[in-house]
Amino acid sequence: MGTTIREYKVTEQEARGHRFADAPKDLLNNGDILTLTQSGTIKDIHRRFLEAGSDIIETNTFSATTLSQAEFFIEDPREQGGRKDPEFFQKILEDDFLRNLVEDLNLSSAKLAREQADRVAEETGISRYVAGAIGPLTLSLSNAPDHDDPSFRPVTFDQVRESYLHQARALVEGGCDLLLVETVFDSLNAKAAVVAIQQLFEEYGSTLPVIISAAVGSGGATLISAQKIEAFWIAIRHIKPLAVGLNCCEGPDVLRPFVAELAASVDCFTSCYPNAGLPNPLAPTGFDLGPADMASYMGEFAESGLLNIAGGCCGNTPSHIAAIAESVKAHPPRASRVENGDLSGQ
Repeated sequence: MGTTIREYKVTEQEARGHRFADAPKDLLNNGDILTLTQSGTIKDIHRRFLEAGSDIIETNTFSATTLSQAEFFIEDPREQGGRKDPEFFQKILEDDFLRNLVEDLNLSSAKLAREQADRVAEETGISRYVAGAIGPLTLSLSNAPDHDDPSFRPVTFDQVRESYLHQARALVEGGCDLLLVETVFDSLNAKAAVVAIQQLFEEYGSTLPVIISAAVGSGGATLISAQKIEAFWIAIRHIKPLAVGLNCCEGPDVLRPFVAELAASVDCFTSCYPNAGLPNPLAPTGFDLGPADMASYMGEFAESGLLNIAGGCCGNTPSHIAAIAESVKAHPPRASRVENGDLSGQ
């Protein structure tokens, strides 16, 4: 989404719109608010990806939690000699402006994506699905920010859970078909998101499919919590996800051995949507790999029987997705234990 947003050359003033005209901080890098201030742009991006061949599109809600949106709207206490701590973040969670903003962001994003998915499905006769995007935080439950106080965490597990619960509830109410906990750097943060989703399902008395996707480094461990693939799977297996996968990172070549490890380890479907290589300011999209490059990598993943869901993350445009869709369609999906009934009722 972010790569394609840049094509529209949205200005700071346009990003703010009337609603956020007096916001105290720059908002141009807050892509989530464009759903409210530049809805036509987000609508058009959804349309382009769907027409390129996407079966699943994500809501524009990667950072649409109270904890993340506070970065753009609330003064950092460290600028006045204070610090971010659980007391500070409790005020964030209870802030009426942020709570209303997050509800609007997630409801509106889900409805906008739903509208476009249903329109293209009706036109093509092929079902299209909306994934409620639940992204990472700039906060870590696993790592201590203060080496002199290794027990200190700026935020608690329950506060992270509450922030994700608030987001997930609005995404479901907006009409999402599934929830996607993605770009997992910190497995403990993801655990809080999963607990929030389970709590929400218990409240509703029903469930939606859940996909969980981690971001790993060249060593094959989550980037902050340093969990290897098998350990990550063990930590989330209890939720019985529809799929577990890998996304973002340094590109498909780096992810290839870890996707293979994942495919051999899990008893659900697998997914992979890598970045289009490494950032490159001289490339047209800001990333190294073009559509043909991504198609070659993802086609090989599919041919090797590693994937059930393929796609692209940062640096991937509708042209990339069209090429990936073409490259994988000749290959059967990975044969998973789901199909053999090991996850009955999934």
